[in-house]
Amino acid sequence: MLTLQSRRRRDLEDTVPRTEAAARRNPKSATLIDVAQLARVSVSTASKALNGRSDVAETTRERVVEAARRLNFVPNTLAKSLQTGRSGTVGLITHDFDGRFSIPLLMGAEDAFGVNKVSVLLCDARGDAIRERYHLDVLMQRRVDGLIIVGARPDTRPTLGRGLPVPVVYAYAPSDDPEDCSIVSDNVAAGDLGVSHLLAAGRRHVAIIAGDTTYGAAVERVHGAKRRLSEAGLESLGGDAFFGSWTEPWGRAAMRTILTQYPEVDGVLCGNDQIARGALDTLRDEGRRVPDDVSVVGHDNWEILATGARPTLTSIEMNLEEIGRLAAQRLAEAMEGNVSHGVEYMAPHLVVRASSVA
Repeated sequence: MLTLQSRRRRDLEDTVPRTEAAARRNPKSATLIDVAQLARVSVSTASKALNGRSDVAETTRERVVEAARRLNFVPNTLAKSLQTGRSGTVGLITHDFDGRFSIPLLMGAEDAFGVNKVSVLLCDARGDAIRERYHLDVLMQRRVDGLIIVGARPDTRPTLGRGLPVPVVYAYAPSDDPEDCSIVSDNVAAGDLGVSHLLAAGRRHVAIIAGDTTYGAAVERVHGAKRRLSEAGLESLGGDAFFGSWTEPWGRAAMRTILTQYPEVDGVLCGNDQIARGALDTLRDEGRRVPDDVSVVGHDNWEILATGARPTLTSIEMNLEEIGRLAAQRLAEAMEGNVSHGVEYMAPHLVVRASSVA
């Protein structure tokens, strides 16, 4: 005669194969209860195992995970969000509509949040405050746990205010509210770094070809470069930078002017890689050897441009992915109640290629 305990065990064992077979016929029907039955654990233990809780034995966790795999179990994210009070999503609103800066930031943020832990919802505001407000409202309706705001250019932007129900981190472009948390590139340090490299290569007649003066980044990079030259007892050719646009045609035109007015030039620091590519074109057309006669350094390390240049272009990397990672880290901390304030600057680094050293 079977005891009551052994009868229950037999009934459970008889149920398991039927549960697995039914779940395989209709994978969407698999529930946490099915997983628990197949793994022969309680529902609470199955939940703890699948959520990575430390108070579950490793052998039990493996059994639960294997059961979930066999049943094609998909967690109910809505139920989980109701339990935790979180949606497992954050919003990233960008104004960089061509993706040049926002995509690396997004990649860095996703890496920091971790695979299958937090999803990043990307919205493009296209430099439009009305569109930004629309995306903000939609993300709030989706109950995102936090926001990362990416500017179109590295200049101070208006804050979203302090009345939002979720934490906000500003990346690339800082907020105008010192109480907000902003993660930005150190453009002054970048200008210093470029000139330091040219000086180390023995260059003493350095010209600076910059971009648009209305961009704070252009002015800050020039400031860092001129400060470093001054520390070395030198001055940029012409006494200041040659400001213009962020284009190859401007780089070609500015380089032609510099060669005409200052033929002794032996080093050129450019505001971005497009300008540097234009400068390289003119130097080649005028018979100046790079880097033997003139060393050239670009900015932003846009790899498709830098590696396709003739010769390949030394450039300053602004570590945009690292900015994204740090922004995600600060947002995660804020979501736990540890809010950061003020502006944090990400240091650049130099990627040396053939245009600056022989």
